[in-house]
Amino acid sequence: MTFTEQDARRRDQADPGHRDLFLVPPAEGGAYPETAYMAGNSLGLQPRATRDELLGDLDAWAQLGVEGHLEAARPWLPYHELLTEQAARLVGALPAEAVVMNSLTVNLHLLMVSFYRPAGARTRIVIEDAAFPSDSYAVRSQARFHGLDPDTTVVRLRPRAGEDTLRTEDVLAFLRAEGDTVALVMLGGVNFLTGELMDIPAITAAGRAAGAVVGWDLAHAAGNVPLRLHEWDVDFAAWCSYKYLNSGPGALGGVFVHERHLGDPDLPRFEGWWSTEASTRFEMTPTSRPPATVEAWQISNPPIFAMGPVRTSLDLFDKIGMDALRERSLRLTAYLESLLDEVLPGRPLQQVTPRDPARRGCQLSVRTTGMGANELARRLRHEHGVIADARQPDIVRFAPVPLYSTYHDCWRVAQALAAIFPTDAQGAAATPEEGR
Repeated sequence: MTFTEQDARRRDQADPGHRDLFLVPPAEGGAYPETAYMAGNSLGLQPRATRDELLGDLDAWAQLGVEGHLEAARPWLPYHELLTEQAARLVGALPAEAVVMNSLTVNLHLLMVSFYRPAGARTRIVIEDAAFPSDSYAVRSQARFHGLDPDTTVVRLRPRAGEDTLRTEDVLAFLRAEGDTVALVMLGGVNFLTGELMDIPAITAAGRAAGAVVGWDLAHAAGNVPLRLHEWDVDFAAWCSYKYLNSGPGALGGVFVHERHLGDPDLPRFEGWWSTEASTRFEMTPTSRPPATVEAWQISNPPIFAMGPVRTSLDLFDKIGMDALRERSLRLTAYLESLLDEVLPGRPLQQVTPRDPARRGCQLSVRTTGMGANELARRLRHEHGVIADARQPDIVRFAPVPLYSTYHDCWRVAQALAAIFPTDAQGAAATPEEGR
């Protein structure tokens, strides 16, 4: 390869990330002690600060018992408020528009209770055909909940024949032609499979112009790309915190509702202990008095020990800045792509993520036809110390995360693929190297 290990090391010296703030798993194969971790799009690494922060919350419980609700260093009663402004900054929201609560699909359902209101001919829900299955399950169940047939209510937008990603112009054309039948547009901001970054402002504007509500699943976008949800006029959005936000497996998610909807008494919502105005909570009245903020969508009191890791992670994003991370992400992913451009030709591998940096986050997805995706991911990990993740049958995803991934990690990915799929002297694909 043109790019050498020495070149990768030089790039890391010139453009260091923040790897020292994270715990990197030891490698299970290959020549290096640490994993080349490329699966931050699935589960982010643990920040070193998380353990001490969690222990601090546990110590408060041990020392104070119930009094920790008001007397802990981070009082539990308003604990979620510690995350609000940071979460809002991360997604480009006003503080009144963002809250951390529940997990992703639960939040999508709670938002659809308010924002999927089929009526007359306007009943359809638009998603992408390659939506993550849980989104598909959620919208189909919402259709059934309203007495509708999910097979005709849910519209799945597909790429053109022979293409892997949706074209923005095709989404806009659909909304111009059939928007008067659409009640809800709910797409992934960054597609989980292809890594395609959708044009959120353009699609939001087109959906709203058609009279539909527009919501976004930002599971693969939050912490990956800069977001301006308020400015882009998005109706609602939800995201998780266990991928790029490094808050641990099953971590709490976040919710955005645009301010034009806040305090609207006509919007149906489910209510509970935490959806009433905080100052009135202990008046113990039978009727909720929801605040004119997104906190009205909360139901239960938040799990404190699950909020600590989210707060730790949001601290990192606040200190480093999403725009700075995006700049490094563009450089790091471009470097990985340049390596793949040398390795993939002549091998049964093909990049499916758009080549335009403006149409993707950090993830590059590669289709493998030389062996199954699971087998390729297994060999990358156990023979070369590279952790990527597989999406059956044929996609392996590599996500150089700007917080902790290195140029050397990217170089190791390319070296591993070249070793697993050797070519002959003429550059033609040979039989894949036998697995061990």
